Amino acid sequence: MNRLGRIILVVGLVAVVLMAFRVSWNALSDVAGAIGADSTAALLYPIVVDGLMALALVATLVLTGTDRKFALRVLATYTIASLLLNYVHGLIPALHSTSTQWGRLADWDPANWALVLLATSLPVGSIYFGSDLVAKVLHHNPESAESAEAASAQSVSRQADEQAARSRSDQAASAPEHPTESTPVKVAEALVTRPTVADGSVPATRPPRSAAAAESTGAAPRRATGRVPATAKSIADRTRTDAEVLDEARRLTADWSDDRLSAERLRSALRIGQNRARALRDQLQAERTGQAEPLDEATSERQRELDAAPVGTT
Repeated sequence: MNRLGRIILVVGLVAVVLMAFRVSWNALSDVAGAIGADSTAALLYPIVVDGLMALALVATLVLTGTDRKFALRVLATYTIASLLLNYVHGLIPALHSTSTQWGRLADWDPANWALVLLATSLPVGSIYFGSDLVAKVLHHNPESAESAEAASAQSVSRQADEQAARSRSDQAASAPEHPTESTPVKVAEALVTRPTVADGSVPATRPPRSAAAAESTGAAPRRATGRVPATAKSIADRTRTDAEVLDEARRLTADWSDDRLSAERLRSALRIGQNRARALRDQLQAERTGQAEPLDEATSERQRELDAAPVGTT
């Protein structure tokens, strides 16, 4: 909105407020006369009520925090009181003339006592609340209010960060210690570095694990069973080259017939993987038929990767 529009808006608002004040002036003056005020007091009575409403509205726009809430409460209280007195003035036509009995705002005595108490207490309340609002406005410092709000916001954020850090530390302390995924890899690497088993020999017992490995996995040491684990077999198999395995297979299958030459027999006899046994079977069958094709380095590398892969993966 441009400057001219704002000026028109403010002027219109002032005109509406003045007309409303004039309408309310008549009712509040008659009520003041009914409770015993003289002509001068009845003339000034509307300023006491509606004037404090305007003062509370200005204080609401200036103050912040708890002071602003206090100004809003004063504004709401005097607005309701002015509305109630205007309503009573409309219900009792006798208040419009001087023939009404002084101190009488309602036919029912309890209602009359409450209305008279309200009408007579508004001037005293205007003195107290008006002075308090003016003091708050005069002592109000916008910079200090903004700094106080910023400090409170920082303290709240700091408390939230401390609570979040405390909750994370509690969760870390209460979480059980689980073996990490790197533990089996470390054990496997330790097995690889051990001396290899000679061809055709089966170790009687499993090499004892170190105390550190047992503590890291959280399991008790296993008892020797006399059986060679599959991991040890695959590790021992990987220490032999393709040429050594092929020479051993030739010596082993020299007296075998073509029907006995199968990948399963080669795998169990040579303790090698299934894929490597199939490759050896094809090589030996090709040599017997005179169509031998040497295994190249790429094929050997692929066979090592397939043998090293876990069971069930492709």
